[in-house]
Amino acid sequence: MSWYEKLKDYFPVEEMKSEEHMTLLLKEKGDIYHKDESEKHVMMYVETEDFVFVDYLFVSKNARGEGLGKKLLQKLKDKGKPIILEVEPVDYEDTDSKKRQRFYHREGFKHAQSIGYTRRSLVTNERNELEILYWSPNNESEHSIYEKMKHTYETIHTYKDTRLYGEAYEPVDDVLTYEKE
Repeated sequence: MSWYEKLKDYFPVEEMKSEEHMTLLLKEKGDIYHKDESEKHVMMYVETEDFVFVDYLFVSKNARGEGLGKKLLQKLKDKGKPIILEVEPVDYEDTDSKKRQRFYHREGFKHAQSIGYTRRSLVTNERNELEILYWSPNNESEHSIYEKMKHTYETIHTYKDTRLYGEAYEPVDDVLTYEKE
């Protein structure tokens, strides 16, 4: 199974970028967009000068409990930069969403209380609310995390969107909101 198929099988369709989108990012933005994969995991992430954004993190079911997710996050933490990621809100009927959030909290990630994030999927046309989690080695402010998220949305999520999906994603100010702390 290819790295893309692993991600597609695990993540909800409304959260997935197309394979073409991710392949273009790896090719044309390879200086900041990276893929780390093995038989047991796929991690797609952005690394800029001052932060890391985890786009997708998949650990296969048969590798869970081996500490692989913790090791992958530690590799990113060792870079000494804030790490940001998007997660689905806890769905009490989906135990995976609860486990995922518990895992990130155990790893020291905090909920960005001041940041709202709702975007329309170009695949399903539905609006999806996601939560922003972050880890920071130096007590980064939520406003700083918000600015880094805006940068990620504009440089990665909407990269060549019209060409790839036939229409543009919503403007960043319609998708991300910030309420003063």
